[in-house]
Amino acid sequence: MSNELIFGFHSVEAIFESEPERFIEIYALKGRDDKRLSPIIEEARKFGISVQFMQRKALDNKSKGEQHQGIIANVIAAPTFNEKDLDEIIAREETPFLLVLDGITDPHNLGACLRSADAAGVHAIIVPKDKSAKLNGTARKVACGAAETVPLIQVTNLARTLREIKDAGVWVVGTAGETDTHVFDANLTGPMAIVMGAEGEGMRRLTREHCDVLVKIPMAGTVSSLNVSVATGICLFEVLRQRNATQA
Repeated sequence: MSNELIFGFHSVEAIFESEPERFIEIYALKGRDDKRLSPIIEEARKFGISVQFMQRKALDNKSKGEQHQGIIANVIAAPTFNEKDLDEIIAREETPFLLVLDGITDPHNLGACLRSADAAGVHAIIVPKDKSAKLNGTARKVACGAAETVPLIQVTNLARTLREIKDAGVWVVGTAGETDTHVFDANLTGPMAIVMGAEGEGMRRLTREHCDVLVKIPMAGTVSSLNVSVATGICLFEVLRQRNATQA
């Protein structure tokens, strides 16, 4: 049984809401006593979870310099999801909505994509096991609790996974700057997987070849591209907008 450190109020609160049994120990900023921290300490004591109060430097060392907001928790590591879990999600959902991240290596971007995915109603995020950011404390903090609600599916072979979800009836929409089709003009109402590539490099060749269609976000200014988490949010919420429009 492995463990991991999580930090920040949203991450800690999300685990209290979903899986409080995962807590091993909580480290809190010594001398801080406010309406944000106090309820967490009270909740921890209610569950019999040990709370250590520490100086800020000790907390900074534990979080390796990442912003921890005065709260860090040592928890049992969350279970990892794989291809079998993905099959179950697709079979369970009437209209599956998936996000595929190809080559996103920055945990800040992964966390931001998780947050947008949760807000847009995505059922699962698919990432390759290699060349992908890990769901660490940084990603969880940026995700603001979404890491506990949106399954992150790690797959061994992304191209093969895309073939399999297409066989299951999921339409695979890739994002690429060279296409002429704007995301706002595409039909995104059915079972859907939105594929986002790494900044600069974009999707890998095999990933691109397994997309049913390519779309782009129209750019009106001088910059040529957006941060991948921003672009992801735009694409996901266009899917949500179209889905809501068909149900109205």
